[in-house]
Amino acid sequence: MNEQSKCLYQFGPFRVDSLKRVLLREGEIIPITSKSFDTLLALIEHRGEVVTKDHLMKTVWPDTVVEENNLTQQIAMLRRALGERAKEHRYIVTVPGRGYSFVANVCEADSGSTDLIVEQHIRSRITVDLESDEGKEPLMPEQTMTSLTTSSTSARKQWRLGPAQLVWSGVIALAIITGFWQFYPPKQNVGNVNQIRSIAVLPFRSLNNDGSNEYLGTGMADALITKLSNIRQIKVRPTSAIMKYGTQLGEAQAVGRELGVDSVLEGTVQRINERVRVTVQLVNVSDRNPLWARNFDENITDIFGLQDTISEQVARAMLVELNSEQQRHLRKRETENIEAYQEYLRGRFFWNQRDEQGLTKSLGHFQRAIVLDPNYGAAHAGMADAYTLLVFYHVQAFPAAETIEKAKASAIRAIAIDESLAEAHASLALIKTKYELDDRGAETEFKRAIELNPNYATAHHWYSDYLGMSGREAEAMREIKIAQELDPLSPVINTTLGERLYFARQYDEAIVQLRKTLEVAPAFGSAHFTLGLALEQKGLFSEAVAELQKANGTTAVSRSAFSSLGHTYAVAGQADKARSILRTLLAAKTKEPYQIAVIYQGLGDKEQVIGWLNKIENKGSILKTLLRQDPRLDSLRSEPRFRDLL
Repeated sequence: MNEQSKCLYQFGPFRVDSLKRVLLREGEIIPITSKSFDTLLALIEHRGEVVTKDHLMKTVWPDTVVEENNLTQQIAMLRRALGERAKEHRYIVTVPGRGYSFVANVCEADSGSTDLIVEQHIRSRITVDLESDEGKEPLMPEQTMTSLTTSSTSARKQWRLGPAQLVWSGVIALAIITGFWQFYPPKQNVGNVNQIRSIAVLPFRSLNNDGSNEYLGTGMADALITKLSNIRQIKVRPTSAIMKYGTQLGEAQAVGRELGVDSVLEGTVQRINERVRVTVQLVNVSDRNPLWARNFDENITDIFGLQDTISEQVARAMLVELNSEQQRHLRKRETENIEAYQEYLRGRFFWNQRDEQGLTKSLGHFQRAIVLDPNYGAAHAGMADAYTLLVFYHVQAFPAAETIEKAKASAIRAIAIDESLAEAHASLALIKTKYELDDRGAETEFKRAIELNPNYATAHHWYSDYLGMSGREAEAMREIKIAQELDPLSPVINTTLGERLYFARQYDEAIVQLRKTLEVAPAFGSAHFTLGLALEQKGLFSEAVAELQKANGTTAVSRSAFSSLGHTYAVAGQADKARSILRTLLAAKTKEPYQIAVIYQGLGDKEQVIGWLNKIENKGSILKTLLRQDPRLDSLRSEPRFRDLL
């Protein structure tokens, strides 16, 4: 901006400091983007005049060719920042076909001159046409001005003073400026005004009644989440966090508050033959006001461009200025084959259900997508994710060793096609951590996944597990808290935070955390299991038994819960019940040495504990974590034979 802008402007309850580049309302900073501030300053400096759109674009973007829509977005943002409602003309008026005019009364004070500028006062008479300027500014049904006449303008008045008057004018100026700063105290950290924003993209509601296009609504949301996650200024809730809202018609504000975000994107999608109709709006959670909205009616073959447009417009509506790299990521196409893409969407739809049936179905869809487009990197990454979770959830139809090899091959293929796929790097890192014990390779892949997509909560979650297994507890705690911030309602992430607290011997905090988790997911077995362990360490044995019994019937932790129940009975003085569980484990065809050792530890039989721990053939990642961190083994840590195990 030019030198003339180096002053303070006052209008209504607002003050603009062009030196500090800040807009204040009664002393409180109003967050606006740099470009919005430049737009406001240009309008104020030419108040009472019609500032053409061309002039504004050249002033605000002097070295860049931009579309007119960028300017209308900035004007819309300014109106919201100034609290200007529809049908109001207190500050900014649209002049159809020409530009904009700033019409409020403005007081001006020079911040650097000894000459005191008393006032510049402009009054305008406006005639308003009630037709909206439709298509110019989304969701701003403002009235337009058909005539603008300046009725009176009192010019800038400056006094040339002699020595005596100069002293008095200096005293007066100082008093006025001091009063100005007392009434509007300066704020610190002005550079942090534009804070990182957060968004939840809800599954689009399908308006088709046949159920055959149900995947489109979730698929559209998943695609937008993936695109927006590449923008580092925005925190995006992952698909897993929004899946439960798929069939609800819930109020966006309530959903946004539950997910801990300040904006929610919601919409509907309807497929009619080879066309797709989408209605979408971005809602401000704090006041329920829409920030942006639009209707689309496109050929199904144009769905890629549709997603590009929505993601770019959402980012701009959230006051994010996109650099060229971010724009490239938003427009990135994994495939040009629309049939392959639809199969991929179906695969992600079923994968996000996170159960045996959904994961199995997802494999078929990912495979069909790959047949249609063998170089579809995201589909290969989907295959890796599906295989990995099938092993994690102990689905018996998929033998662990064989399935992990398939998962690894899929992840490597995905990375070979597109090295920037964060999901593929995270899956490969998990395989290296849990099944190959390749610590160096695992950390490299985890760091790469997080570098590519800092919003990928699963990568932070799995990386936390890796760090905990490596004995780096402080780093593990940091990563799991980042994962929780990104996906605050995830049962598995919240349970892992409880585990980290349990291993850190912070039992009270662990109990609080795990009970909060169970409020959100009452049937989540892993949370009941870890809560039982923490309660046992506090000596609350009856409560611990109740939680472990709830976990005993769940697939992922059933065996560990059963043996831990035996340990709890033992330390609670109920040796008969403990030995009954021990006999069951000893009689099993496949014996788990660690689980048997845990019960012997509760019974105080150190020799049996050491003996059974020595029978562990493969001290994989999970066993390595338990041997290093399990509080139930603390009494053995000074034993040389136990240290040899590590």
